[in-house]
Amino acid sequence: MSPRPTSPSNDLARLQQEGYAIEVRDGFLLLHHIPYVDPDRRVQYGVLVSPLEMGDVTARPSNHVARFIGSEPCDQNGNPLEKIINGRGVERLAEGIEAAFSFSSKPLSGAYDDYHDKMTTYAAILSSPARELDPDATATPFPTAEHRPEESVFCYPDTATSRAGIGLVTQRLAGHTIAIAGLGGSGEYILDLVAKTPVGQIHVYDGDRFLSHNAFRAPGAPSIEDLRSAPTKVGYFAALYSNMHRGIVAHEAFVDEANVDELAAMDFVFISMDRGVAKRLLVDRLEQYDVPFIDVGMGVQEVDGHLTGLVRTTTSTPGHRRQVHERQRISFADADAGNEYATNIQIADLNMLNAALAVIRWKKHCGFYLDLEDEHSSIYQIDGNTLINEDRRIGGAPPANGNAA
Repeated sequence: MSPRPTSPSNDLARLQQEGYAIEVRDGFLLLHHIPYVDPDRRVQYGVLVSPLEMGDVTARPSNHVARFIGSEPCDQNGNPLEKIINGRGVERLAEGIEAAFSFSSKPLSGAYDDYHDKMTTYAAILSSPARELDPDATATPFPTAEHRPEESVFCYPDTATSRAGIGLVTQRLAGHTIAIAGLGGSGEYILDLVAKTPVGQIHVYDGDRFLSHNAFRAPGAPSIEDLRSAPTKVGYFAALYSNMHRGIVAHEAFVDEANVDELAAMDFVFISMDRGVAKRLLVDRLEQYDVPFIDVGMGVQEVDGHLTGLVRTTTSTPGHRRQVHERQRISFADADAGNEYATNIQIADLNMLNAALAVIRWKKHCGFYLDLEDEHSSIYQIDGNTLINEDRRIGGAPPANGNAA
């Protein structure tokens, strides 16, 4: 069956109307059932693949190259179509999408007008020899077919991943259930970054309102009308990021005894909160539930007219939790009890850095990034621009730069 396009793009709709078996998956456009001739002069059917560039509708293709799933395409005499074949060898583009050939047929204008122009050009080149051997061979067998579009956590295709060619790596993040406890300055940036990954759900917890002082250390640019309505942080950011990700789940409450057990179902938790009693409760329960988590924090002070301090990222995973308590990596004091948040100096760039370090560490945990140190504690020192890794898991890889402890 020919899957229905996932957007109102005219070029995709035209392909379907003409009977092409099209599919949009993982940022790629696939044309199924394309007839071609194999080296034994038999008519076979393959799949044309192109990275897809689009927002709510397709953009003009910036790349004239296409890939092909099938055996080597030939002319009617069994000679390879060397005029368009510019690469051989299996290339894994995404889960379940493995192309064996790369094609290059650049139009005289230098670029294809749209995806209808691009894909029908390649389909015609492949199909023409096949029709010489079998006049009934056709690339358009489904003039009235419809099918459900691809189910996705995103509201529009993630063409950045397909364009970069990292679909298989990105799939290691797919389907995870994530929680963010606290939408303070760093928590909001954590949400911003995690919402751009294919995790299944992102549960956000916070009971505060989103006010003007929050706006100056948060991602984006809220309007004065947004601030006048004094929305909850969770409500405001859940609505904002639901424009991109379908799996945002809002909890307009702080984590406490009443709801902490909900986090037992999470695959990973980010802690971005300064309430010591609640944080201790959360850490204790996550350890009991065997849920991995990252706690973030900053300590910034004014010294001689300059700001200095630390940005901290603490990771706790099953089998490697003792350092949190034995080395006191996480403070459980409240903000007014003289801990690192006592001055409450937070700045957008440091919040963003804190979030980025935490999300990078989570992606290492998931296997997205290569991890040579397996550090479970990192400290960024502002004045010396130094990043110190500590608490390496025993038996892990040797440190790459000598900073691990």
